Amino acid sequence: MSIRESLQERRSVYALKKELPISMDEIGRLVTETTELVPDAFNMHSQRVVLAAGAKQDELWDRIYNAFEGKVSREKIDGFKAAAGTVLYFYDEAVVRNLQEQFPLYADNFPVWANQSNGMLQISVWAGLRELGVGANVQHYNPVIDDTVREMFDLPKSYKLLAQMPFGGIVENPGPKQKEKISERVLIVE
Repeated sequence: MSIRESLQERRSVYALKKELPISMDEIGRLVTETTELVPDAFNMHSQRVVLAAGAKQDELWDRIYNAFEGKVSREKIDGFKAAAGTVLYFYDEAVVRNLQEQFPLYADNFPVWANQSNGMLQISVWAGLRELGVGANVQHYNPVIDDTVREMFDLPKSYKLLAQMPFGGIVENPGPKQKEKISERVLIVE
């Protein structure tokens, strides 16, 4: 499947289940290989990923629910908890700070570049999961859950949480994508 085909197939799938069409080891390989392959400005290797599965998946979403003290519905959180796992995306602020000190002329850009690389990592993993027949969606419960996640996985304070990607077997595919007037967002000039 080409990159474009993968992106065309990639969708936000919310109806997920714990049963997967492939092994968790295969998902681990996809996440590991993709993290290694995705580019990062100045080759800074700022991306960090945690793949929570099994009991840790359930505990993660219970902790997220508790962090919001009932302000997010249990039903919504349980939908994410029903997934087989969650990929947590971070970048390491210590790596970014180190490069800011080494290259002060570019200091303001390093957090931007780290975010750009993380976005490339997220879409690459997401499209890769879809190629493997696995559904996923992206959530942003950070910064409310940052301390909870760091504590749960014993992560350094320098890990900045950017997104959560629940993934699992597909219970129900989403409907067709709505076509947009893309010419309002893309300008081609010669």
